[in-house]
Amino acid sequence: MAHDNDSFIREVNDELRSEQLSSFWRRFRPFIIGGAALVVLGTAGYRGYEYWHSHNASVYGDAFLSALNLAKEGKTDEALTALQDLEKNGGGSYPVLARLRAATLLSEKGDKAGAVSAFNAVAADSSVPEVLRELAKMRAAWILIDTGTYDQVSAEVEVMATPGQALRHSAREALGLSAYKAGDMAKAKQWFQDIANDAETPRNVANRAQIMLDTIAASGKAP
Repeated sequence: MAHDNDSFIREVNDELRSEQLSSFWRRFRPFIIGGAALVVLGTAGYRGYEYWHSHNASVYGDAFLSALNLAKEGKTDEALTALQDLEKNGGGSYPVLARLRAATLLSEKGDKAGAVSAFNAVAADSSVPEVLRELAKMRAAWILIDTGTYDQVSAEVEVMATPGQALRHSAREALGLSAYKAGDMAKAKQWFQDIANDAETPRNVANRAQIMLDTIAASGKAP
């Protein structure tokens, strides 16, 4: 009898659990199905975004390389048009890379003022990563060595010529060359000496600095 009672109780419990499950499913079926659908759609959406992002990056990369090839072929105007289109319609880092390359092409084309202006525009754009903004300032400074004054070069890069700055070697060289061109041999010597005294100066930059120091010494125009 006890065994029969136990069996009966188990059957009742099983029936109750089954009824509870059925009731639960009837009440919450739309939410369960909806949640499962959201998981599936979310996964599909993420995969779709990954594909879209990868595809677009590939497209923008191809467009950038195409513009570079046009420049190599001497088709400067066509390259500038392609870069300007990438600047407006590209994604990721390609728009700013296009701006930098376009500014370089302007310089190569002979439009030095336009190139400096383009580099300065990148340098002043707070949405551009700091390292690229500093690179733009450096490129403007090197153009200004030939076309501007020492003060103009200094305004671009002297802040980067201090110890600890990543671009200090190039900044010091630009300042030294600009001072030399302006006839200020004492200031030029100071900058080239800073290059020579910095143990972390790349060898090629240090060698050029030493050549300039020897030239200045031979001129007898600096103490």
